[in-house]
Amino acid sequence: MLGKTAGGLFWMFRYLERAENTARLLEAGWHMALTRSANGESEWRSIVTTAGMNVAYEERHDEYTSQNVINFLLRDKANPSSVISTIQAARSNARLVRTALSSEVWEATNECWMTLKEALARPITARNLHDILASIRFRTSVVRGALHGTMLRNDIFSFARLGTFIERADNTARILDVKYYVLLPSAAFVGTSVDNAQWEVILRSVSAERSFRWLHAGETSPLGIAEFLILDARMPRSLAFCCGQIGEHLAQLEKEYALRHDSQAQAGRICDRISSCTINSIFQDGLHEFLGEMIRDITCLSGTIEKDFRFYG
Repeated sequence: MLGKTAGGLFWMFRYLERAENTARLLEAGWHMALTRSANGESEWRSIVTTAGMNVAYEERHDEYTSQNVINFLLRDKANPSSVISTIQAARSNARLVRTALSSEVWEATNECWMTLKEALARPITARNLHDILASIRFRTSVVRGALHGTMLRNDIFSFARLGTFIERADNTARILDVKYYVLLPSAAFVGTSVDNAQWEVILRSVSAERSFRWLHAGETSPLGIAEFLILDARMPRSLAFCCGQIGEHLAQLEKEYALRHDSQAQAGRICDRISSCTINSIFQDGLHEFLGEMIRDITCLSGTIEKDFRFYG
């Protein structure tokens, strides 16, 4: 496969995942703001910080209000990581690699773009925010479903899934990090109803509340939630699951091309690090430090994948 085609598939599905993750992050922050008696400015600021867009945001806005943040993250075309921008980028990449996609995947992507373009044409308010976020999640999941239901399990599929899981792992690490390091008002709140409510919102933001309660018989604790989202390989948005999938698809590419790349060894080291940890050791050494290192490792791995498979060469 041409490197340009591989890169188009990889980034198409990274952008789709990023759009969905932005919607999930925004919903999590919105619910967190509702749990606080203050004006919620710190929660809105933390959402933008988690998404890594605070510099770009502050160039355009003087304060962190719900209206400004919602519209900046969802429909600001000047923001390259807004939902409207990432969906457009996903569609552009889909057009680039259209001959590699099934007609169902292309049609689902095109319909996703047209539907969300219309939905985001007007400013978003708190009244219609829930419906907009639900539509984003639904439309991106339809594209993912079309991929699973109609595509051969070959190198095309592997590059698409690598993009998804690189982006998803990064998002899970960031949303956990912002909860523990930014959102919690102070150490005095640890273990309080405010703290517990925010951890439960994190579960909802990754569609994991019901599965967590099913596995833990209704018992909720920050340690248990963090363990579930970091180390439980049964949870499709956990770091362990995402890194395992990255390793599997890189191994499939090794088999396909009869060539082992640096990215596969790098992914193996990340998987080994996760499998050798316990949640107690992570908290003891520092959750923020662990997550920060994971984010750096995932970013580095993404760059190595681009280099190994010559996305731009």
